[in-house]
Amino acid sequence: MRRVAPILLAAVMATPAAAQGPLLNGLFADHAVVQRGRPLPVFGEAKPGEAVTVTLGDRTATAKAGANGAWRVDLPAMTAGGPYTLEAKTASGASQTVGDVLVGDVWLCSGQSNMELPVERGNNSWSEIRSANDDGLRMAYVDHADSRSPRTTFAKPPAWKAAKPDAVGSFSAACYYMARELRKTDKTPLGLVHASWGGSAIEAWLSPAALRKAGDYGNDIATLELSLKDRPAADRRWGETIKAWWSLRHKGAAGGPWAGDGAWTPAPQGLGVWESWGVPALADFNGMVWFETTATLTAAQAKGAASLEIGMVDEVDTTYVNGVGVGSTSGAGTVRVYPVAAGTLKAGANRIVVSALDTYANGGLYGEAARALVLADGTRIPLTTWRYQIEPKETGEPPRAPWDTLSGVSTLYNGMLAPMGPYAFKGFAWYQGESNTGRPQTYEPLLRELLAERRLGQAADMPALVVQLANYGKPQLAPEESWWAQVREAQRLAVAKDGHAALAVITDIGDPSDIHPTNKQDVGKRLARGAGRLAGKAVTTGPSPVSARRVGETVEVAFEQVAERLATRGSDKAIGFELCDTAGCRFADARVEGDKAVVAIPAGLRPTKVRFAWADAPTFNVFDMAGLPLGPFEIAVAP
Repeated sequence: MRRVAPILLAAVMATPAAAQGPLLNGLFADHAVVQRGRPLPVFGEAKPGEAVTVTLGDRTATAKAGANGAWRVDLPAMTAGGPYTLEAKTASGASQTVGDVLVGDVWLCSGQSNMELPVERGNNSWSEIRSANDDGLRMAYVDHADSRSPRTTFAKPPAWKAAKPDAVGSFSAACYYMARELRKTDKTPLGLVHASWGGSAIEAWLSPAALRKAGDYGNDIATLELSLKDRPAADRRWGETIKAWWSLRHKGAAGGPWAGDGAWTPAPQGLGVWESWGVPALADFNGMVWFETTATLTAAQAKGAASLEIGMVDEVDTTYVNGVGVGSTSGAGTVRVYPVAAGTLKAGANRIVVSALDTYANGGLYGEAARALVLADGTRIPLTTWRYQIEPKETGEPPRAPWDTLSGVSTLYNGMLAPMGPYAFKGFAWYQGESNTGRPQTYEPLLRELLAERRLGQAADMPALVVQLANYGKPQLAPEESWWAQVREAQRLAVAKDGHAALAVITDIGDPSDIHPTNKQDVGKRLARGAGRLAGKAVTTGPSPVSARRVGETVEVAFEQVAERLATRGSDKAIGFELCDTAGCRFADARVEGDKAVVAIPAGLRPTKVRFAWADAPTFNVFDMAGLPLGPFEIAVAP
């Protein structure tokens, strides 16, 4: 049964009044693909109260725009076909016509950089791009956009393009190769909508309602909502959040860097990238550095409000004036200009402190913007002399502001997903998780809510495909804990608990030295296998554990989704198994028999759980006869 999406409908109904401009939502554009087989929502903006008539082929419907200009019709279901012309027109004569529209299946592909990685950066790109020639496969790219509240229009209207050499190269490789594989056996027109952003965390892709279901995100959501009504108050609150985080990790400290405490060192004139300062501790430093300067004011100058200009910060800052948070921004290319409320400044020396967090490559305060405190009358107080102190690595990485572009709450949902409104989709493909490896314990409920939210307003059984994290990182020399393995397990469990999801395991085709493996052809093939299985085809998606039980001095692990039988490569032993008890985990000898593995219990160990391929970049050799790897897992051992 088709479920109505309260969040998506609210997004449509919240559309601001539009006296002029396009009548149709931006996804309804030339060369678009719309979903077959069920009532088709078509929606957009018109003058408040005006009737809008929509025609697609021989289907037509009329709706009246609400007080805010939002309108929606649901056309009767259509079978695959086209091309058609889609027309929306109003009683007053406004109209919009969209041509070359196909009716077929539409997939949404989303995630972070490995979903975003384009065909032109992948394996065999020259040949792949030049051989692309499929007018029945259409692709639309959603431009990057973040927002503190749900948008109802795209930052830039997506443009649909056929899978030809001029379009394929810049499109998501994983998404394209999945679709290309599907088209080999099904010539139904296929549309791809790609909305990804490299470096993004899953929290940014969920609505506030979904986040509240997934975990303890109430404070972050409240701070984000406060920022829409009173940004200075939200900045002050966030400044206190960072103080609390720091104080928790420096128990017993009388104060913190925001108050001028700590050991400060004079910084080079002009600041700039700290890797270039010639300071050994900063030569290859990713982490937090505190910067401090002062501005001396008269009593008269200190009375009013001001603005603080600190240039660009690579890549995240939280900034204080006299210990009061005045702003926090992510993004190395953004010039920071923060309002300083009246009452914050004082006569004499005013302390300005910037915490700069860098997570990769260069870090520091730089850019062409002159750093200054700008008073209400326009007087500029230059900020030229700075000191710094390095936050110890042991402190860890600070939390991100709830409006942080990539790691905040709902920012990319608001900016990139909400504008899609109730556009109808056949399925959803998700490739993300690398940015959540620092907090793996929260990932499973977040992923489960993401899949549930993507189905709102769609078919209740809409297929969802999840790419498990690839192998990346140092070789495993002994059993150890792995955040990457924990995220993979969260992905496996979320999919296993979802009756309409499939997992694409790729721990055999990654690159331990490159977080962006370039073999996206096989990623696409495995996604397509998952789509096929969920559609009822007789295909498997790779061995997955069902149970583990002790049998004498062994543990037997049973698997499902095995093509014919399990097999080992390069040895008659099954490599990659560990058995664990309360004292820890140990590698264990194992062999495979049909669709099960038999793991020998090491002497003195009382196994409570068995795990496989449990490492950032695991070493293993177990596959099925379709060449699909046994995926990482951790399950309890039944007595």
